[in-house]
Parts: sequence; structure tokens; C-alpha cells
Amino acid sequence: MLRSVLAALLKRFHKEDHGAITVDWIAITAAIVMLGIAASFYVASSVPEVADSVVGYMDSVTVVPD
Repeated sequence: MLRSVLAALLKRFHKEDHGAITVDWIAITAAIVMLGIAASFYVASSVPEVADSVVGYMDSVTVVPD
């Protein structure tokens, strides 16, 4: 008796898909957020190097007034 009830519940649970799209969107949104965070860390770590390069260039340029 209990086994047949559990089997019926499991079968009904397996067929139920009302929340599946929500789970998909949560997973996709989380992946996009993680990619954004990774990209911002990559850019943030490159900024000091680029800034030093710009400072070096600006120091080497001579500005002649008109």
C-alpha cells in the first residue's frame, strides 16, 4: 500500500515541470553575474599596468607652447 502511494507520488513529481523555467533562469542569471564579476576583476587588475604605461608616455612627451 505505502509502496504504491510512494510510487504514484514519485511519478507525479517526475511529470511536474511548473518550476523548471524558473530554475533555468536562475542558473543562467547566476552564470551571467559570475562572468561579469570575473570580467571586472580582470579589468581591475589590468588598470594599474595601463595607468603606469600612460604615465610613462606622458612623462616622455614634451609640450611646446605656441
